[in-house]
Amino acid sequence: MAPSDTTTGRPPEPAPERPGPAGVPGGSAIGDPAELAGRLRAVIQHLLPLLRGHSPYRDLTPSRTAALATLDAHGPLRVSELATRMNIALSTTSRMVDLLDDRGWIARRTDPLDQRASLISLNDAGRALLRAVRRETTGLLAERLGRLSPDRRQLLHAALPALEELVDDAG
Repeated sequence: MAPSDTTTGRPPEPAPERPGPAGVPGGSAIGDPAELAGRLRAVIQHLLPLLRGHSPYRDLTPSRTAALATLDAHGPLRVSELATRMNIALSTTSRMVDLLDDRGWIARRTDPLDQRASLISLNDAGRALLRAVRRETTGLLAERLGRLSPDRRQLLHAALPALEELVDDAG
């Protein structure tokens, strides 16, 4: 429970956020997890649409790309395992898997441990598509990074292990 103001009995007003780089809100405590989380979230929210917006693959939505990437990293998977890894509903995942299958980007085969279940994996077309998308977005990001000063690029390079650890912790 937040401490209250002794004169009004109400919680104190939060301190106003001061603008950070490019208008991103930011406070002053470098190690404050809440501040870092807010700034990182804001940057990601602006960076992802930038990367997606230049793609010629209009029927490859962010969720479909995430499904292909998950299958690439962890497949073959059952639909239920894919849903769990992506943190989305099983019914939504089933529809997405059907769509990915209709597009010819995945392969289904019977699970040898349970003949009633299927295992989903990327096929050659899905792997080629994912490579192309990654190459394109990496190129776009490299172009943006090239505009930064060497000092700023060094800061990003130094932050990568911590960012990678965040992803590893997510499972």
